[in-house]
Amino acid sequence: MQDTTTPTESAQAAEPSVTMAVTFLQGLAEKAAAFLPSVVGALIVLIVGLWVAGRIKKITGKAMTRTGRIDETLAGFLSSLIHYGLIALVLITTLGIFGVPTTSFAAIIGAAGLAIGLALQGTLGHVASGVMMLGFRPFDVGDYVEAAGVAGTVKSIGLFTTEMATPDNKKIIVPNGKIFDDVITNYAGYDTRRLDMVFGISYGDDIDKAMALIKSELDKEERIKSDPAPVIEVDNLGDSSVDIICRPWVNRADYFAVKWALTKAVKQRFDAEGVTIPFPCRSVYMENEAA
Repeated sequence: MQDTTTPTESAQAAEPSVTMAVTFLQGLAEKAAAFLPSVVGALIVLIVGLWVAGRIKKITGKAMTRTGRIDETLAGFLSSLIHYGLIALVLITTLGIFGVPTTSFAAIIGAAGLAIGLALQGTLGHVASGVMMLGFRPFDVGDYVEAAGVAGTVKSIGLFTTEMATPDNKKIIVPNGKIFDDVITNYAGYDTRRLDMVFGISYGDDIDKAMALIKSELDKEERIKSDPAPVIEVDNLGDSSVDIICRPWVNRADYFAVKWALTKAVKQRFDAEGVTIPFPCRSVYMENEAA
């Protein structure tokens, strides 16, 4: 059967479809034209915002490091924290331009942050302690400290842990939360330290002579400070000795060297001058039982 539809009739039948397509495209173009400023504005805000966030991170990091009061680790952490906060603000602003309800989005972020914080509260506690330690500087790298039940030379201070080395070179990793919550003894906190030494002599020895000998050995040691003046006094009448305290002041770096040298010098001087250093002794009395 032959198609008897003429070209004119076919064109007339296609006109409604063409009209609908044109109408759809016109409506799409109108909507795109209305939405285009928002897209352009969002892109501008996003690009400029990310650039500004990066610049602020660099500026704040350099400014905090330049002051000399803030550790480089803490400066990097705080600048990164500011950077990520600004990025979050830029993203929320960009979504707001697109018409996304930012209030709900911010509530979701807050709830997610709360959940993460509760899950990582122990770890975040160590981070908070690390930030406080890096900010207040109770000790520096190279200081010999005692904290959290351990003692050693500080090798590094991080946001989570602090690394220390014992005098026999054992590596100790201590969580910052335990250190900051405990009493910290910093043996390198001041430039000078006091030596506390005790020399025991026999009860039969001349006390004034022994004190003069100790004083003469102190005068020979150039590393001992004259201000404050050393203290030499009788401190205790022990079970087997008269205890003479000796308390000179020295530079922190000379503490152990002077202690070892002075101990040896006083012992040799006592031996040369006939002053005895007694050792604990005990007398035992035996009674014969009657036959």
